[in-house]
Amino acid sequence: MGIHTALHQVHVDSSAKLVNFSGYCMPLHYGSVVKEHCAVRDSAAMFDISHMCILEVSGERATHWLRIMLTNDVAKLDVGSGLYTCLCLESGGVIDDLMVFKLSDYHYRLYFDSARRHKNLTWLNGHLSSKVEINEIRDNAIIAIQGPDAISFTNLAMDALGLPLKVYELERFASVTCGEWFVSRTGYSGEDGLEVTLPSRQAEGLWKALAEQNVLAAGLGARNTLRIEAGFGLYGQDIDERHSPEESGIGRTIDINDADRQFIGRGVLEDHKRFGGRYFQVGLTLEGQGVLRRGAGVELVGQAIGQVTSGSFSPMRSAAVGLARVSRRFTGNCDVTVRDRLQTARITSVPFVPHGLTR
Repeated sequence: MGIHTALHQVHVDSSAKLVNFSGYCMPLHYGSVVKEHCAVRDSAAMFDISHMCILEVSGERATHWLRIMLTNDVAKLDVGSGLYTCLCLESGGVIDDLMVFKLSDYHYRLYFDSARRHKNLTWLNGHLSSKVEINEIRDNAIIAIQGPDAISFTNLAMDALGLPLKVYELERFASVTCGEWFVSRTGYSGEDGLEVTLPSRQAEGLWKALAEQNVLAAGLGARNTLRIEAGFGLYGQDIDERHSPEESGIGRTIDINDADRQFIGRGVLEDHKRFGGRYFQVGLTLEGQGVLRRGAGVELVGQAIGQVTSGSFSPMRSAAVGLARVSRRFTGNCDVTVRDRLQTARITSVPFVPHGLTR
C-alpha cells in the first residue's frame, strides 16, 4: 500500500483505516473523521505526518540563494523563526508551497509534502549555486499535535518522557532544536499546535505519551476537513503550476518589499501582488443540501466563471463549504453544480472557522 512510517504498527493496533497517500501507507481515520475533527477544535489531537520531506540548506551563500529561489524573503527571519513560502516557475506558477525555518545564519530547514519531492529536488538542484549545499534528512518521524490544549498536553507528555523541552515557551512560527528533536509551532488545522520531528526509533514513545494525556489520534480525513475550514490550500487542488500564489489564495507568500531582490518569477508575481491575477480565490457556503466537490462548476447569472478547488462538509458550521477559483470578483450569491444540477451558494469570508491562524 506504500511506505510504512515509524508509527505504522501503532496505527494497525489502533484499527486505523489505512490508505496510500503520496506513496505512504497512512491512516485516513480511526473510526470517525468528525470525532477526530472536533477533538482538534475542542481540545487536541495528533497526526502522523511522517510523509513530509525535510531538506536542509546550508553554506556561506545559503541566505542569498534562498532569497532568489523562494517568493517570501528569508532575510527577515530571526534564528529559530519560520515562514510560509512558495517555490515558483518564471511564469509565476507554483512548483510547491512549503515552510522554511532559519537554524543559523548559514543553515535552513525546509518542509514540504513528499508528493512534490522529485519535482522540488530536481528544480532546486538545477538552480544550485556555489557555496550552497542541500541535504535530505531521513529516518525521522513527524508528529503534529493540534488544538487549543496541544501545547499544555505536549508539555506534560515531554515531562513524562524526561525531556528538557518547555514547548509552552515557544512563540508561534518559531522552532527549537533539542538534540535530535526539532519542534515548530505552526499548524495546518487553523488551531494552535506543534510539529515534532524526532528520530524514528523514538516516535512510538512520544505517540503513547501523548495518548496518555488524552490526545486523540487523528487521520488524513480530519486533517483535510480542518484545513478547509481554516481556508488553507492543498497542492494539486487549490495550488498548482498553472496559477500564481495570488491566484491560489496565498498571495501573502509573495514579499516584494526589497526592490533589489530578484527572486524567480518576480516580474509576474509582483504584478499579481499589486494588481491581481487572472483569477481569484473565494470561499463558498452551499445554501442547500449536498457537498461542494472539487471540479464543480461555478456560475454567475448563467455565465461560467470558475470551479471549486476544495470542498467538504464543515462540522463546525454544519454546512458544505469550499474554496473556489473564479475569473471575476463578485459579492452575494452564485450557482454551483452539485450532482448535475445548479444550487445556490454564497460568498463566505475565509477562514470559515474564525479562529484559523494567519500565516
